[in-house]
Amino acid sequence: MDSQAKKLSLGTFIGMTMALCATVRSIPSVAATGWTQITYMVFAVVFFALPVALISGELGTMMQAEGGPQLWVKSALGEKWGFVTAWLLWVQMFPGMVMVASTIGPLWGNVFGNVPLGNNHWFILANILGFYWLITVLNLRFDMAKVGGNIGVWLGVYIPIVIMLVMGIAALIKTGINPAGYLGTFTWEKLMPSLDNLQSLQYFAAISFVYTGMEMSSVFIPRLHDAKKTYTRGIFIALVGLVLMNLLNAILVANVVPNGKIQLSNITQPIVLWCQILGWPTIIANIFSFMVVIGVLIQLSAWVTGPSKTMTQVARDGQLPASFGYHKVNKFGVSRNVVLTQSVCISLFALLYGVMKNVNGVFLTLTNATTVIYALVYILIAIAIIRLRQTQPELERPYRLGKTGNGLAYFVAFLLLFGIVVIIAATLFASDLTQAVFVVIITAILFVIPLIIDKNKNAEWIEQVNMDLALNK
Repeated sequence: MDSQAKKLSLGTFIGMTMALCATVRSIPSVAATGWTQITYMVFAVVFFALPVALISGELGTMMQAEGGPQLWVKSALGEKWGFVTAWLLWVQMFPGMVMVASTIGPLWGNVFGNVPLGNNHWFILANILGFYWLITVLNLRFDMAKVGGNIGVWLGVYIPIVIMLVMGIAALIKTGINPAGYLGTFTWEKLMPSLDNLQSLQYFAAISFVYTGMEMSSVFIPRLHDAKKTYTRGIFIALVGLVLMNLLNAILVANVVPNGKIQLSNITQPIVLWCQILGWPTIIANIFSFMVVIGVLIQLSAWVTGPSKTMTQVARDGQLPASFGYHKVNKFGVSRNVVLTQSVCISLFALLYGVMKNVNGVFLTLTNATTVIYALVYILIAIAIIRLRQTQPELERPYRLGKTGNGLAYFVAFLLLFGIVVIIAATLFASDLTQAVFVVIITAILFVIPLIIDKNKNAEWIEQVNMDLALNK
C-alpha cells in the first residue's frame, strides 16, 4: 500500500520535469531572434532536449546510486573522465552564476524606478559581487538549505511567467502585431536564419540550453507506474509544455520590444512597456522586479552549496590534492574551501562587467561560455551510453532504449552529438570575434585543468584525506 502511495502519476511527473527547466531568465534571449525562435526551439528539442532525456532515462535507472552524470561517465569511461565530468559541472557555475546574478542590477533599477542605473555596467558589477559574497558568507555560517524552500521558484519563475502571459496577451489584443518590434509581420522566410538575420545564431545556444537539467528527470523513474511508457510519454508532454511556455512568452516579448532595443539581462523591460500600452500602474513593474530579485537570490543561495558537494565527494575519493582542503566540511556539510574557491572565480568572471560597457555583449559571452562547458558534459554522456552498451550489455536496464539491439540507443546518442556540434559551431560563427575567442580559451583552460590534475594524481592524496577524515570523526 505504501509503495503504491509513493508512485507518481503522469501529471505529477510532467509538472516535476517542467519545474527542472522552467526559467524566465532566458526569455529575452529567445525573444531577440524574432520568428526564427520557432525553428531554433524545434531543433533544440529534437537534437538536444529529447535525446538527453531518453539517454538519462536509461543510464539513470541502470545506476541509481548518487552521482548522476559523474557516475554514468565514470562507469563507462573510468575514474579520470568521471572526475572531468564532476569538474565541468562545477566550473560551468563560474560564468553561469555571473550570468544569473547579472539580472539583479537591472531588477533593482526597476524596483526603484531608475532603469538607466540598473543597466549601468558598474552598478551590475557591484550587485553581482556584493550579493554573491553576502550569500556565500550566509551559506558558510547558517544552514541556508532550510531557508526559502520552494519560495524562490514561485517568486522567481511561476508567478512572473503567469504575469508576463496575462500582460502580454492583453497588450497583443489591444495593439496587434507591432511592425517595429523584433517580431514584425510574419513571413515564412523569417522562420529560417538568413543573411539578414544571421546574427540571431548567437542566441542559438541560449535557446537550446533552456532545457539544461532535463537529465535530472531520470531520478523519478523508479517512482512511476509502468515506467517505460509513462517516462517517454511524460517527457514528450513536458517538452511540449516547456516549448509553449517559452515560445508564448518570448513571442509576446518580441512583439513589444522595439527592434534593436532588447536588454538581455532585464526581464522587467517588457513589463514596463506593457504597463504603458495597457495604461496600468507602473508599480506592477516595481513589484514584479522585487519578486524576481528575491527569487533569484534564493535560487543563487541553493546553487552556492549544491554543485560544491560533488567536488567534496571527488576530493574524498582522492582525485584532488588533499592540500586543497576540499574534503573538509563544516557542520552543515559544506566545504568552506570549495565555496570560497568558486566565489573567487565567479568574482573574476564578474569583472567582465567592469572592463566591458556592452551589457548585452557580456551577458551573451557568459551564456555561451556556460553553454559550451556544459555541452562537453553532454558529449561525455552520449559517449557513455554507447560505451556501456558495448562493455556492459548484461546490466539490467529498467528503462531501455529499444527492446533489442543497440540501434536506437546509438541513433539517439548521435542525434545528441550532432545537435551539440551544430549548436556550438553556430554560436561561435555568429559571435563577435572577441567573444568567440574568450569562450574557446576559457573552455579549453577549464577542460585541461582536470586532465593535468589527474595526470599528477598520487596515492598520498587519498592517504592524507583518509587520515584527516579519521581525525575528525
